[in-house]
Amino acid sequence: VIEVEEKLGKEMRVIQNNPFRSPVPTPKSGQRDTLDQEISQLMAEGYVMSELEDHISLLHEYDDIKDVGQMLMEKLASIRGVTTKELYPEFDLDMND
Repeated sequence: VIEVEEKLGKEMRVIQNNPFRSPVPTPKSGQRDTLDQEISQLMAEGYVMSELEDHISLLHEYDDIKDVGQMLMEKLASIRGVTTKELYPEFDLDMND
């Protein structure tokens, strides 16, 4: 379904009504085997799949929050006319973080 709408005097085409989904890379066969072995090892050590999924979800949330923090640091650096590196000591941040 192709829809055309006027927005701010410009024509905008919407090709699909489906929400955007970022492409998920498919692991290669060797990678898949390695991942399966690692999952099996973790489960043998007593981890539960739902725990692993929760942990991965929390890591994604952490990365999203860290990305927002980085964007704010970049904006502040731009306003001050300095580099983000110069702001790190002011906020007690480690350059390796």
